[in-house]
Amino acid sequence: MLRPLGKWVGLDKSTYQWQAETFPCLTNNSRIVGLLAQLEKINSESLLVEADTARYVTSKILHLAQSQGLIYKDLGEIGREEMVSGNTRDLQTTLNILNILIELVSVGGGRKASVLVSKGGTQILLQLLLSASKDSPPNEELMVQLHFLLAKIGPKDKKFGVKARISGTLNISLNLVKQNLQNHRLILPCLQVLRVYSANSVNAVSLGKNGVVELMFKIIGPFSKKNTGLMKVALDTLAALLKSMDDVVDESDDNDDIETESEIENEDKDQLFKNDDIETDINKLKPRQELGRPIEELKMYEQFFPELADNFKDYDLVSKEPKPFASDANLGGPIVVPTAGEEQSVEANHSVKGITMKESNHLQAGECNKRPAFLDLPKKDSNKDNIQQQSDQKKLLSSCQCLSYEIVKGLDRITLQNTSKNEQYYKTGCVTKKESKTSLTSLTCNKPCQHVSSCGSVLFEGRSVQLGKLCFTGVDPEEEDDSSSHSSGEQVMLEVPDILPLHDPDLYIEIVKNTKSVPEYSEVAYPDYFGHIPPPFKEPILERPYGVQRTKISQDIERLIHQNDIIDRIMYDLDNPSYSVPEEGEFLKFNSKFESGNLRKVIQIRKNEYDLILNSDINSNHYHQWFYFEVSGMRPGIGYRFNIINCEKSNSQFNYGMQPLMYSVQEALNSRPWWTRVGTDICYYKNHFARSSIAAGGQKGKSYYTITFTVNFPHKDDVCYFAYHYPYTYSTLRMHLQKLESMHNPQQIYFRQDMLCETLSGNSCPLVTITAMPESNYYEHICQFRNRPYIFLSARVHPGETNASWVMKGTLEYLMSNNPTAQSLRESYIFKIVPMLNPDGVINGNHRCSLSGEDLNRQWQNPNPDLHPTIYHAKGLLQYLAAIKHLPLVYCDYHGHSRKKNVFMYGCSIKETVWHTNVSAASCDLIEDLGYRTLPKILSQIAPTFSMSSCSFVVEKSKESTARVVVWREIGVQRSYTMESTLCGCDQGKYKLPNNQQLNIAKKYNQSKIVDDLKPSPSSFPSHSASNIAAG
Repeated sequence: MLRPLGKWVGLDKSTYQWQAETFPCLTNNSRIVGLLAQLEKINSESLLVEADTARYVTSKILHLAQSQGLIYKDLGEIGREEMVSGNTRDLQTTLNILNILIELVSVGGGRKASVLVSKGGTQILLQLLLSASKDSPPNEELMVQLHFLLAKIGPKDKKFGVKARISGTLNISLNLVKQNLQNHRLILPCLQVLRVYSANSVNAVSLGKNGVVELMFKIIGPFSKKNTGLMKVALDTLAALLKSMDDVVDESDDNDDIETESEIENEDKDQLFKNDDIETDINKLKPRQELGRPIEELKMYEQFFPELADNFKDYDLVSKEPKPFASDANLGGPIVVPTAGEEQSVEANHSVKGITMKESNHLQAGECNKRPAFLDLPKKDSNKDNIQQQSDQKKLLSSCQCLSYEIVKGLDRITLQNTSKNEQYYKTGCVTKKESKTSLTSLTCNKPCQHVSSCGSVLFEGRSVQLGKLCFTGVDPEEEDDSSSHSSGEQVMLEVPDILPLHDPDLYIEIVKNTKSVPEYSEVAYPDYFGHIPPPFKEPILERPYGVQRTKISQDIERLIHQNDIIDRIMYDLDNPSYSVPEEGEFLKFNSKFESGNLRKVIQIRKNEYDLILNSDINSNHYHQWFYFEVSGMRPGIGYRFNIINCEKSNSQFNYGMQPLMYSVQEALNSRPWWTRVGTDICYYKNHFARSSIAAGGQKGKSYYTITFTVNFPHKDDVCYFAYHYPYTYSTLRMHLQKLESMHNPQQIYFRQDMLCETLSGNSCPLVTITAMPESNYYEHICQFRNRPYIFLSARVHPGETNASWVMKGTLEYLMSNNPTAQSLRESYIFKIVPMLNPDGVINGNHRCSLSGEDLNRQWQNPNPDLHPTIYHAKGLLQYLAAIKHLPLVYCDYHGHSRKKNVFMYGCSIKETVWHTNVSAASCDLIEDLGYRTLPKILSQIAPTFSMSSCSFVVEKSKESTARVVVWREIGVQRSYTMESTLCGCDQGKYKLPNNQQLNIAKKYNQSKIVDDLKPSPSSFPSHSASNIAAG
């Protein structure tokens, strides 16, 4: 006997009236209306109705569905709930209902299958499968129909594998295949369901333990051309079973797949209680504005919103004369992607002085004791002219090739000179003299070495900052004989195209001097100093050769067998500062003592093989992922193997096409200043090194993982930098903001840079305001200016997600550009931007945490002003806006994702959260504005890198302290998002193949798209009020 089916909520009379108005063709078909009404009655009076009646009604509906194409749409729209909600113990009625649903999903495609999933169809069908399996023997026809329907809707349910495992139906399908190997009609849909089950790695492991792989070979073995369809499904199932965990990542809002190893490797245990993590209490889900702090205390943030009180009498506006107010002045034009020429036109305004902002009042002495002090608003540096001045003299140095660091403003030009050979050894004498009124900067180095330049020192007033070492290949002797010392040496010149208007090497050095780090870095990495541009060619995602991982693991095993062949020599050790590597010898030299660098120790294993150990986050004993280090002393034509041996994640995109990034100084000198994806034989696997129980969260037996890659360097004695992703340092951000401020047009753009607060190490956290200046100081223009809705953006709460900063840079550049659409955006909104929420973590090379050793994106619910000052004050800004009834229209936090491809978003929805629980009926009573889907939908239509299928709007209990959920729930911002950008590449759209498009997306694409999508269509929204925009 079959157990009752699950029950969906029926339709009331008002719903039928709406259906009749919406589908007039349905009212003409009295038969289908009558049958559906009878089915609803059977649904409500199931215990009083005979089985024959339900059987008759469902068979009639099935006949109509199979014979009349007209009602496919009608049944799909209005009949689904009644047909699946029948409480029946009759086998034939159940079969009729299943066949009707199969007709609907077969004709309607994925859309109807998705709706069926959203109504709780997966749970009910799995429950029916479990019930039917208890009959002895189970009904074959019922099993075929159930598995066929599950195979149709399974791919549309992201939690299908988890639901199947929780309901206990995994082995039902497997046992059916084992017991019916000759019944191809039955095992075909069962294999299709097993294929969907296997998309979940935990399910794949469980099925593997129960002999599913051997079973697949039994089916594939006796190959016959008569059963090619079955063979194909069996092979697809086997491929799904063998596939690793790449696509099985937690859909969290801030790259939660790298939370901790205990969460990752205990996925099975966590998934069993997955529904428990989804909030089901609707009262808790409903957003509620809770300021959390007294109004009097929030008044401290008034100084960051002078635009709401300023009358602009002291500003040089386009027109100071009162003008009639034009209501249609903000109509936007078409989306225009800015070109390099347009960016250069912005730079042409660099001579225009920025607006002198009014200084904020100092806090009273008593207030300082109650809350963190804020610094004065930044003033224009009086010594900035010193940074811009360049020396006109170039001093030739004997016995070396010398890199001159004299950079003309607006043209990054580096001169490489050589002179005659007068000494046995090549010596580095790279000297730059920068004459100014107040300072003298020089770069010197006196350490001799053969074919290798040593570290050049930069002597500043009060502090020493040093550029990393630069190595050169020896000069051809014949060329040297023809050159004269200090006079006629050959000059090799690097002309960097003027496409980096925001990069100024001298300004960068000045900023680095004032950047505070825990190790007190005294060196500057060349890529950060020189700057870099995207490579002009496409970089396809790497195809990994078969057997690479097996080969690498075999080589690791040989270490234990042939220990005499292992060199085991320490080449770099941060824990032992006094340790020095011999100058002579054919081995690589390493360094990471610069901003955002991360490399703790290097051990030479074989002649050309090195084990690398990364630092954990400061005040933490895990989060080993981000790396950024320097390598020198290489020889061309040799394959050097690098093994980063203390990674923690159970899988990585390095197994699926991702490559490490390399920057070559020699290539930069040859007019190719860009990061490139490099490496062959790349793989990621578990190694034999055990983690301590402290580092593993109290669990024993945990292992580390290895990233291994092999690199052939193109130049001898080059200096190369390796990074997990394109680096973006805190000093780079400060440089970019200063350049933006100096280049903007103060008559058109309102640009303000404030210091939100100081971090734990004393670095400032910038706050940027961007909007359009009012047309005049006429009352209506000022009123319109103050009534513009706010858009609040933030980024880089996780230091290792450097792509978030590149996306933010693209956003800032576009908002400050002369593009007509950008101008329209500025006239419509006020942008409040915190471009780097975790400066200390970025500076010190952390991957996820701040100096407190905590993930700042888990502190938004109750941030501590002393331990989490940036989060405390960023939340305070939002609370202040809510208190003055100026709630932001959109909040978006930029992140990077290391285990998924493409760009996608996470948002918040009550209804979608409830849909993902077993309490499916409750969601039918909810009424929710669907405006939270507007921005992701627009992006999915116009952005080829954006993946709507990867978006999620579920609110989980474990995420209640993240920015996205807190801003939505406590501040009341409905459009509260996390935007995730891939660290690897795209597997869809026009950028499916290129891997380097991530940087291009950040620098170009987001300039015109990511922010511009917030702009409503003028024809749809004549008013720019928040309510009208929300309706879009």
